[in-house]
Amino acid sequence: MSALLGTDVVVQLGFVVWDVEKTGAKFAEFFGVECPPTCTSGDPDVVKGSYRGEPTRASCRMKFFETPSLQIELIQPDDTPSVWRDFLNEKGEGMHHIAFRVKNTDEAVKTLEAKGYPLLQRGLYANASGQYAYIDAQEDLKMILELLEDFDENVKG
Repeated sequence: MSALLGTDVVVQLGFVVWDVEKTGAKFAEFFGVECPPTCTSGDPDVVKGSYRGEPTRASCRMKFFETPSLQIELIQPDDTPSVWRDFLNEKGEGMHHIAFRVKNTDEAVKTLEAKGYPLLQRGLYANASGQYAYIDAQEDLKMILELLEDFDENVKG
């Protein structure tokens, strides 16, 4: 039996937080590393995001911590409706998603939707070098899945 996505390698854990600076400082202290810079999700005209099938201008502030085995992402959403804002409003701070690298987001979304896991939100990376998609697997798997596709490099995993 093979993994639905063609991989079982988790590449990222994502956490939604109220204050990315404060939480980032705590993660840096915990890991004994410098706190990474804060970045934004990017210009909405580049990202071309959609949320529940409708265009969105939702954005967030992020920090990325690299560990030997996976990346940890901290996300502070703006007030625009989004999968991040929903999570923060409904559940508070905490682990939001696990992410997998895929070779073809459109095909992966179709595969997951056929299994009953609907697409929640998607968009391009801030520099348009790839795309992300959040999938609702909360009923069966108790989590949100994120698909990450890099356009300009070979996918590992």
